[in-house]
Amino acid sequence: MPLDTSIRSVLIIGSGPIIIGQACEFDYSGTQASRSLREEGIEVTLINSNPATIMTDPMTADHVYLEPLTVASLEMILQERQIDAVLPTMGGQTALNLAIEAGKQGLWEKYNCRLIGVDLNAIELAENREAFRQHMVDIGMKVAPSFIANSFLEGKEAAQKIGYPLVIRPSYTLGGTGGGFVHTADQFDEALRRGLNASPTHEVLVEKAVLGWKEFELELLRDANDNVIIICTVENLDPMGIHTGDSITVAPAMTLSDTAYQDMRDSAIRMMRSLGNFAGGCNVQFAQNPENEELIAIEINPRVSRSSALASKATGYPIAKIAAKLAIGYTLDELKNQVTQNTSALFEPTLDYVIVKMPRWNFEKFHGSDHKLGLQMKSVGEVMAIGRNFLEALQKACQSQENNRYGLGADKKEWIRTSDILERLELVSDDRIYRLKDALRLGVPERTVYKLTLIDPWFIRQIKRLVKMEERIMRYNVAEDIPEDFFRELKEVGYSDAQIAWLLRIDEVEVTRQRKKLGIVRTYKLVDTCAAEFEAKTPYYYSTFDRENESIPSNNKKIVVLGSGPNRIGQGIEFDYCCVHGILAIKEAGYEAIMINCNPETVSTDFDIADKLYFEPVYWEHIEEILELEKPEGVIVQLGGQTALKLAEKFHEKGIKIFGSDFTSMDLAEDRGAFSDLLKDNDIPYPRYGAAVDTDEALRIANEVTYPVLVRPSYVLGGQRMRIVINDDELERHVLSIFKHMPNNKVLIDQFLERAKEAEIDAICDGENVHIMGIMELIEPAGFHSGDSSAVLPTYSLSDNVLEQMKQHTKKLAMALKIKGLINIQFAIKDEHVYVIEANPRASRTTPFIAKAYQVPYLNIATQVMIGAKKLTDFEINKKLEGYAIKVPVFSFNKFPNVDKALGPEMKSTGEAIRFIEDLKDPFFMELERNRSVYLTR
Repeated sequence: MPLDTSIRSVLIIGSGPIIIGQACEFDYSGTQASRSLREEGIEVTLINSNPATIMTDPMTADHVYLEPLTVASLEMILQERQIDAVLPTMGGQTALNLAIEAGKQGLWEKYNCRLIGVDLNAIELAENREAFRQHMVDIGMKVAPSFIANSFLEGKEAAQKIGYPLVIRPSYTLGGTGGGFVHTADQFDEALRRGLNASPTHEVLVEKAVLGWKEFELELLRDANDNVIIICTVENLDPMGIHTGDSITVAPAMTLSDTAYQDMRDSAIRMMRSLGNFAGGCNVQFAQNPENEELIAIEINPRVSRSSALASKATGYPIAKIAAKLAIGYTLDELKNQVTQNTSALFEPTLDYVIVKMPRWNFEKFHGSDHKLGLQMKSVGEVMAIGRNFLEALQKACQSQENNRYGLGADKKEWIRTSDILERLELVSDDRIYRLKDALRLGVPERTVYKLTLIDPWFIRQIKRLVKMEERIMRYNVAEDIPEDFFRELKEVGYSDAQIAWLLRIDEVEVTRQRKKLGIVRTYKLVDTCAAEFEAKTPYYYSTFDRENESIPSNNKKIVVLGSGPNRIGQGIEFDYCCVHGILAIKEAGYEAIMINCNPETVSTDFDIADKLYFEPVYWEHIEEILELEKPEGVIVQLGGQTALKLAEKFHEKGIKIFGSDFTSMDLAEDRGAFSDLLKDNDIPYPRYGAAVDTDEALRIANEVTYPVLVRPSYVLGGQRMRIVINDDELERHVLSIFKHMPNNKVLIDQFLERAKEAEIDAICDGENVHIMGIMELIEPAGFHSGDSSAVLPTYSLSDNVLEQMKQHTKKLAMALKIKGLINIQFAIKDEHVYVIEANPRASRTTPFIAKAYQVPYLNIATQVMIGAKKLTDFEINKKLEGYAIKVPVFSFNKFPNVDKALGPEMKSTGEAIRFIEDLKDPFFMELERNRSVYLTR
């Protein structure tokens, strides 16, 4: 079936601000879909309220509306634009719920607009727990025994019929919100109330718990001719009972028999075909009894899901891009595989490698939160690693997590008390995979580990293999003693040089030197969707220790951009936005652009953004070998947040060129003592300060500076472990806590300016000129992390005198720091005096917000300046903003019912939205002003 020519314009609905359970994977999906539709000559209009996304960039769609995701906003667009069809499947649950609500209000009918890529009846069937259960029974699929409950009494009756353990699943919620397991009757009442309250329809499914069963996901695509293909089969390493977003997952499935796989495949296709008449993506989840391979259906999502981005990156098959084309009439056999460019899109991907996805949590941001994992998703991001075997991929995933791990253990963070380890295995938390290895290392039998975790014995045996290898390593004294074949085997299962060095108790550099002397170096393989059966055209690579290298360096001049790794609080999607624009600017300047990143949710890791993509940990050992192979002109670290910035010292030591501000400038901004001296030399006011290396020194400084003081470790992001303290006792406790969790770190102590206002400037400097991108005034008073405060652009209450001081301080500071590229400066204003709090010589969280508000391609300009392609004077910069833009933080506290929700210097928000207002009398702004805290919430 060819393209439906009656569809000339399409509206794509985005997913809104980042929240736990709905992150930047939908930015990736929406961006892919828009590009796919525009390739067909279709006019694309896009609505989303998230300023940090690539999908809301002018280059992504013909018309972009940065508006609240409401029915009123949709109607405004339909009045202004001639929209033929709406694609609501690229914005997660938010977009679907909005499309359903608009349909109920008759909006689509009123404006003669149809929904494509989705069947609302199918969505209703999938979301309504009772309807889904009955439908599965009708098509011959097994499901867990369950009953629907709309009241407390009905829930109690259901529990009595089913018996314990059971699970409560609220209808129409995201990321498992409100769901949970109930093991005993005394836990039930509270769990039922929570589930009923979480559901917008006050409905829950009370279901028999199949704890310990294995969990699998399949990603499928279907076209209008009812052709269905399986894109990817994903196995959860964790058994049923852990939300898939919080589980380590593996593809392809490792422990399925061929019979079981074929049964699962046939069942998934049957389920998808039974759900109405729609063309697009679908995600199906199954539970399998490990004893007899009995299969039951858990749920089906007839849309592009959170897992679709992972499946796309795992296979190289662009699910959202193809799903968008299917939605406008094409069939799979009419489309080309985007990777091979000569096989059909009907060709199912085949993997000759293994991928492992590991979630990334931020429990340290949610003080008082329950770290135990269950049905409700709690992770804030994820990483993906690719290897030739499971262990290589698993260890690379551990190295990607940005939690100071060298791999799976063997890195001085092992636990040694067996009782603590066994307790952790049973009470599932974010570190269970590490504790599993600890248990095996201490001699706990595999059978006991299985009984405590119910993780498939195959995975346990694989990790036991690492334990055996480490026992062998420790027989040697130096790296030169390790036989070459064993050395190679260690690298083939993912061991980093740092792990081997720790086990031998020698320096890492000795291990690296010996490894390279033996010729054991990384080679790079293509992700090609077809296990090398056909030639791949896309430059998408992963590393391994195979003998053959498939990544052949060109003779072009190249620049490497370091990505920001997994999303977490304080470093999210906004840095991916910066990286993508950096890549595009590098290409525009005539260089070959190379991307290194490990986040499967992002646009930067799409195979056709950079000239070359290395899907690798942002970890020194991996980066160094890519640089040795590619020999680039240099690297850019300003765009990838603190992740990339922390590697600047390594580049400096190795003599690798850093484009933009050099390491000396970056280190000067991070070193509070040297930075304050710089401010003093340039006559720039700053709060009194001190830097301490022990508690006694901290107490002395605090008493000199006078309380209250702001206490924080150096070199951190998102206000990590930052506190305001008011006396010696509080100071001593907090400083000891910092040194415990972050040894070898300085503690910075600053005078806290009570009742001050805060403001920020983002600027670009080319070494001669400084351009002020934007000045934002924070609504909340000093003491709140800027990421948790609403920010108004331009300022609304600061005097001209204050604004002039801020501009002058910015220009002085940019020149003194020898900035080349971006800088973000934070100010405190008290009694008309402006104090500099800190400076960040990199892209900031607010950079995309300013670029969107003023409609200026600031990241392109900044990158061209960094690499020396252009000066600021070469650009004509015209800001466009009528009225004000407000950045509003969004939180995910609903995932942590008992957490301390008080805001302070440590950032807790997971995302942000943008809102435009004409004047300060707007009710939205007035409500923000009314609600702002008068006193600092401590």
